[in-house]
Amino acid sequence: MDMSEADELRRENASLRERLTRLSEASLRINESLDLDTVLSEVVDSARTLTDARYAVITTLDEAGRMEDLRASGLTTEETRRLWEIPEGQQFFEYLSVMAEPLLVSDLGSHARALCLNELRTPVHISAFLAVPIRHQGVSVGNIHVGKEEPGQEFSREDEETLVMFASQVALVVANARQHQDEQRARADLEALVDTSPVAVVVFDARAGRPTSFNREARRIIDILLTPDQSPEDLLGVMTVRRGDGREVSLEEFPIAKALRMGENARLEEIVLRVPDGRSITALMNATSIRSEEGEVETMVVTLQDMTPLEELERLRAEFLAMVSHELRTPLTSIRGSATTLLDDGSSLHPAEMRQFFRIIVEQADRMRGLISDLLDVARIETGTLPVEPAPASIADIVDEARSTFVSGGGRNDIHIDLAAELPLVMADRQRIVQVLGNLLSNAARYSSESTPIVVSAERQDLHVAVSVIDQGSGVPDEQLPYLFRKFFRSDYGEQGGGLAGSGLGLAISKGIVEAHGGRIWVDSEGTGMGTRFTFTIPKVEESGSGLGIGPHRPSSGVRRTETEQLRVLAIDDDPQALRYIRTALTREGYAPILTGDPAELAGLVEENEPHLVLMDLMLPGTDGIELMRDITRTADVPVIFVSAYGQEEHVTRAFDMGASDYIVKPFSPSELAARIRAALRKGTSARTGPVEPYVLGDLAVHYAQRRVTVAGRPVELTPIEFKLLFELSVNAGRVVSHDELFRRIWGPARSGEAHSLRSFVKKLRDKLGDDAKNPRYIFTHAGMGYRMPDLRESDEG
Repeated sequence: MDMSEADELRRENASLRERLTRLSEASLRINESLDLDTVLSEVVDSARTLTDARYAVITTLDEAGRMEDLRASGLTTEETRRLWEIPEGQQFFEYLSVMAEPLLVSDLGSHARALCLNELRTPVHISAFLAVPIRHQGVSVGNIHVGKEEPGQEFSREDEETLVMFASQVALVVANARQHQDEQRARADLEALVDTSPVAVVVFDARAGRPTSFNREARRIIDILLTPDQSPEDLLGVMTVRRGDGREVSLEEFPIAKALRMGENARLEEIVLRVPDGRSITALMNATSIRSEEGEVETMVVTLQDMTPLEELERLRAEFLAMVSHELRTPLTSIRGSATTLLDDGSSLHPAEMRQFFRIIVEQADRMRGLISDLLDVARIETGTLPVEPAPASIADIVDEARSTFVSGGGRNDIHIDLAAELPLVMADRQRIVQVLGNLLSNAARYSSESTPIVVSAERQDLHVAVSVIDQGSGVPDEQLPYLFRKFFRSDYGEQGGGLAGSGLGLAISKGIVEAHGGRIWVDSEGTGMGTRFTFTIPKVEESGSGLGIGPHRPSSGVRRTETEQLRVLAIDDDPQALRYIRTALTREGYAPILTGDPAELAGLVEENEPHLVLMDLMLPGTDGIELMRDITRTADVPVIFVSAYGQEEHVTRAFDMGASDYIVKPFSPSELAARIRAALRKGTSARTGPVEPYVLGDLAVHYAQRRVTVAGRPVELTPIEFKLLFELSVNAGRVVSHDELFRRIWGPARSGEAHSLRSFVKKLRDKLGDDAKNPRYIFTHAGMGYRMPDLRESDEG
């Protein structure tokens, strides 16, 4: 070997050592974090460094092989956005994603033209181009792309080899980061599920014998029993337990203490937790031990179900039965007394006296009939069979009839009617809505001075008309507002509804009637002595020629049926009886039902049948209904209504937060189901076309019809993507719109999950609107969830 060959060999060795050193450093950098966003950013930066490239891009694929994410290095945010949106760019990236071998070309433009991708114009000039697949366990998970800017610059085979070796390490790191992300999400979901559970959960360290964590319900119970200067550990030391047999023992003597020491499970038992000052909670208790791989007890999970609501319900039921017995006995006594007098002394009575006794009999019979009617309505609401026949009706006529009924029934308060101009017709069962208004008017009169007026107002609210009954009476304490619509509930405010005083059924019936129409009812009060405002909504009749074509109405409604395609409704429920009930209700309303009890069939049925709406049980075997909804909405823009026996506020809130169109609590009537389907379909169509009225928040105005945005009267120029983003946030004002939902609505299902790109668009939109991310006025960030714009009512209250 001569001197020149030895020098050449040394140079090659030195070059190889340098490449390996750089590769090792890059590997260390991408392994420093398990956060997927951080990993992808490090990968593109390292790819540029390893190949001396001007630009680098990484694209990742989801499990179905669709484009999931795109990250760039060497490109501005605007250039990255334009790279994704270039004509035929998606097709080019898909072409690269199926390649099993690296692609090395000296001129990217020429190569694109050879593939007939003549419209592939990158936002920056790229001459030489190198793409390497990222494969994990034989499956493609993405690609690394690098490019040079100057003509004549090329990538070498050494660059290709280096990038191939780097990609093999990237595959493992990305797989680990994704697994970590999935585990974090699963853990967060589990923690959220436990924390929002209506059952108290306390986790004990078995070795130390002390609690390590409490969920929200457990903290609520603890707060009831704690004194201000006590810790939870101190509380356990003084708390006693009264068992089912009446014995009262300390916690040390209770089986749970033994279970902590011995690892035994405690059976379900009703206990009373008591503290020295007499405060107590009745609960159902269960304890389960969790062991390590070596068989040692590590933790003990104790669950407590507070029995107070059930005890309260039983008390209310007993009071209700006593009240009904009394209310039935009272008119019966009057009827019997009057009839006895007429039979025994009829010959000696003056005709005027006889008419008075007959009037008493009729009035008391009507009183009994009213109570029995209320009882029957409650039973029908409970079983979902309350008869409601919606037909186009005028709110003004309904209000006038309710006022006349109130006055003729002895109402002495002045009724002031304040209806907005040009209110649309509503879909209402006239007699039932008059019943609701009669209940609310009687209620207002009972707790107001006769000298104060009662106001009935109505206004248009998007797809509904909102009707309010406002009094200046005794008002309702804040703590009682959530319970007013519960059956049997009576408060210091008094009887909640019309009909017979003290029955506690009026508002429960009103709620059932309104919800059977597809509306909502609620109450507002500033507190005791501040008056009360009851408001309910009724769906408005669709305007002719609107082109919405939302659902057929029943022939009995008097509306001429539109000649449109029969709308398909997909229903999933693991209860065959519930599916039969839903099928009958849908068929009667003119919809085409598609039914399944298997969650695994859902995706295929959605793809095959393209339903206009999905009805879904919240609790399905082996899966979470909300997760299933996410899977559906990633591939189809279809409204989802949850149907569930779970009516707790946390379940309803979670469903709406995740994007559900509506939530129906079983049991429900066919008419309520139909009304809610029509409302959800109208809402979905409205969301695509945009509201008629502009969104105005402070200086910001979004004019949907003109696709125009102004800030303080100054026009703001937005790109189509930026306007779509502002559109989706503003039409959903007041609700957090998730990242996935924004991607699906703006870019389609293939782009779901690109948080980095979305943040870039939000930042650019904020810059153009003059909005500060740290102190926002228009767009608020909800970390890990999505973005929200304020509801106009929030702005007014603020």
